[in-house]
Amino acid sequence: MSKKLLQVQDLHVSYGAIDAIKGVDLYVNEGEVVTILGANGAGKTTTLRTISGLLKSKGGSIFFDNQDITSTSAHEIVAMGMSHSPEGRRVFATLSVEENLMMGAYTLKKYDKKTLEWIYEILPRLQERKQQLAGTLSGGEQQMLAIGRAIMSKPKLLILDEPSLGLAPVLIKVIFKAIKQISQAGVTVLLVEQNAKAALKLANRGYVLELGKITHEGSSEDLLNSEVIQEAYLGKKK
Repeated sequence: MSKKLLQVQDLHVSYGAIDAIKGVDLYVNEGEVVTILGANGAGKTTTLRTISGLLKSKGGSIFFDNQDITSTSAHEIVAMGMSHSPEGRRVFATLSVEENLMMGAYTLKKYDKKTLEWIYEILPRLQERKQQLAGTLSGGEQQMLAIGRAIMSKPKLLILDEPSLGLAPVLIKVIFKAIKQISQAGVTVLLVEQNAKAALKLANRGYVLELGKITHEGSSEDLLNSEVIQEAYLGKKK
């Protein structure tokens, strides 16, 4: 039986008087790729930010690697083995590519040279640009850097928020190939992605979030074949 690496139970998150997340339940098994789909404003980013400790929940519980992390601070969660690559990349513009990657290893006593070499192997553009300032990179290169930086902490769980947002199709292929390689290396992945078809082809399972609630869940195959999901997220009409 697969071990639940992440379990979210009855999660509630509010912004003032506005209830953004209304009782979300989800889990991610060790070794899985799980995707969360939903329209803009559905609460996907809020869910990820709450899981990784950047936001505090109003109610519910979050368990990671059999530990309750509901009230744990974000930097402690990173040290426990969870890493979050946020929407919008958030690279350090005035630092070089390699300096940005080193920042990803700040919770470790010493950065892992093999991890850095592996990141350069799966994202060779970063090695080509390693001395370049991150602020001068293209959007696609900055996204590669954000993912690489998240991997430097050697996470058990990698959270990715909209990794293909605003990228050209050729770069989306590079990003998704890298995510697949990261998964194949044993890293569990929780993915929020606007490109529903690409996300479901990569993932084992998926959840659909609408107005702060999970409305559909199942295997990627079931969701890809669902007429409701096809019409809403895959651009297909009944």
